[in-house]
Amino acid sequence: MNADKVLDAKGMACPMPIVKTKKAMNDIESGQVLEIHATDQGAKADLAAWSKSGGHELVEQSEEDGVLKFWIKKK
Repeated sequence: MNADKVLDAKGMACPMPIVKTKKAMNDIESGQVLEIHATDQGAKADLAAWSKSGGHELVEQSEEDGVLKFWIKKK
């Protein structure tokens, strides 16, 4: 999946991946996609809930070698 911006949140504990995601989302335009890389397992539930509450779309998520990857489309 193509992303307009990539956020590296690896090694960060909750709530930092969400804080950084929120800041990065402010830097992209509506309809663009933010790709987030995180290693905190809690990010799965946190980012899904955050996307939904903000009206954004969690387009895809995957896990590769212990790194969680999320693609969120800005509303």
